[in-house]
Amino acid sequence: MSAQGSNLNNLVEHVIGVDAAARVGQLMKVPPVFSIWECGWVSRKEIAQALNMLLFADLLQRVPSGRQYTEEVAAQGGKVMHDHGALRTVRWADHGALPPGEYAFTRILEPLGYRLNGLFPLDRIGMTGRSYAHQDCPDQIAQFFVSELHPEKFSTQFQATVTRVLSTSQDPLTPQAQAMLHELARDGRLPFAAALELLPQLQACFGRQHAIPALQDYDMLLTESAEMAWIATEGNAFNHVTDRVDDVERVARQQSALGRPMKKAIEVSKNGRIKQTAFVADPVLRQFRGDHGELVERTVPGSFYEFISRQQYFDAEPKINRLDLGFDAGNAQGIFKMTAAAS
Repeated sequence: MSAQGSNLNNLVEHVIGVDAAARVGQLMKVPPVFSIWECGWVSRKEIAQALNMLLFADLLQRVPSGRQYTEEVAAQGGKVMHDHGALRTVRWADHGALPPGEYAFTRILEPLGYRLNGLFPLDRIGMTGRSYAHQDCPDQIAQFFVSELHPEKFSTQFQATVTRVLSTSQDPLTPQAQAMLHELARDGRLPFAAALELLPQLQACFGRQHAIPALQDYDMLLTESAEMAWIATEGNAFNHVTDRVDDVERVARQQSALGRPMKKAIEVSKNGRIKQTAFVADPVLRQFRGDHGELVERTVPGSFYEFISRQQYFDAEPKINRLDLGFDAGNAQGIFKMTAAAS
């Protein structure tokens, strides 16, 4: 069977339309495993891949530098291998109707087939990162890097400001969607009609769920945490997507030669197998509430586009070579600076 008319194709088309679905399929590598499907039923890996494609397409709409790079790859006959997407959360009790911290997303990721793949203390920025890899196709379906910010590590004024910003949060997941996630976790698949209903709600979780923040609150958060200030305007949107390339250093040289705003240094993991760099976050215009409730606008850092190279290593117990799907806390904290650079 061809992928045309596949479960994956139909899922993505249902959410963003035929033309946009075709375009993201031209830009992203789709693993060949999705060329075979079961009529009437959608597997957890198909929903996971569809969600990744939707979030990738959404980021390209918000990040012109990433869109330009990806379209150039396609124009040269290539496709991007989406390695992972990253998002930020806040572990804080006063979080409105939205569950605090990473649980707002593990309740989604685990039914989709993801499992914890690594824990990364990000102490310099008061956060904890966790990576989630897909059980069925770990090296082919993009991972999620979910970070939690810990307001208790900052001042009491900062904590009060976090409460003001986040206490208006709404939960995009309806009780029906949560029931479908339970069924997906139990059975590993859903009826096609249920998957069509669930997918747009999952996509909606990756956005800002709280009200427009006050400019005064944004400025206060920015004095102590560029990451929390970013969350105030962007919420749980994908902070970045990542192209897995053969040679990060070569890509960095090429993009720098084109005058693109690149990270100055390449991050290298302690084991030397993982190298990362990124574009500086594209600026975006966001609304804030002024001192008298009026709406004001300011240009702030948006999301960005990352590049990663992964080497293989020899796994002694099964005696096979594996792709290193890990992350590195030092790399992550260096990459996080991409949204601080434009502040």
